[in-house]
Amino acid sequence: MEECVYRLNMKPNTIEPGDALDDIDKQILTILQNRARIKNSEMARELKLPATTLQERIRKLEKKGIITHYQAVVDPRKIGFAVQAFVAVTLDKHESSDIRDFEKGVKRIQNIKACYHLSGRFDYLLHLMARDLNHLGELVKTRITSLPDFGRCETHLVFSEIDSNGVWPLTLD
Repeated sequence: MEECVYRLNMKPNTIEPGDALDDIDKQILTILQNRARIKNSEMARELKLPATTLQERIRKLEKKGIITHYQAVVDPRKIGFAVQAFVAVTLDKHESSDIRDFEKGVKRIQNIKACYHLSGRFDYLLHLMARDLNHLGELVKTRITSLPDFGRCETHLVFSEIDSNGVWPLTLD
């Protein structure tokens, strides 16, 4: 099922002092993360806010970079990607220029859905989408291993996706 989501920038320490989210902002973000296609008038009614106030608050959340962009979430199987995998990569070298070159190379591979720079045993974790196992093997053997400063990798197949709703918690437990 195709749905529209608000993508939030929830990096630690990105909210300046005095810019903390109040309860209304948190309610707005919660609603938008779960029901992004809600009409502003309906959300304003739910929150008991004038529509213009709601629109201004959303604009401020965008301006502050808390809401970073809007996108449709597409079911990968329905567009031909039946296989997902995580590829853990270790680099040969760890100089700043080597890291930048690797990351630039990653951005050129469209089948990489996400890339995370890690601490620990591996340097990066790549989330790949492929048509089938042969396609995945081809991506790993030709594209991933030819990335700048590639050292080694481990590939982990995804059997099932339990939860990937993309919703960020707005309170700390």
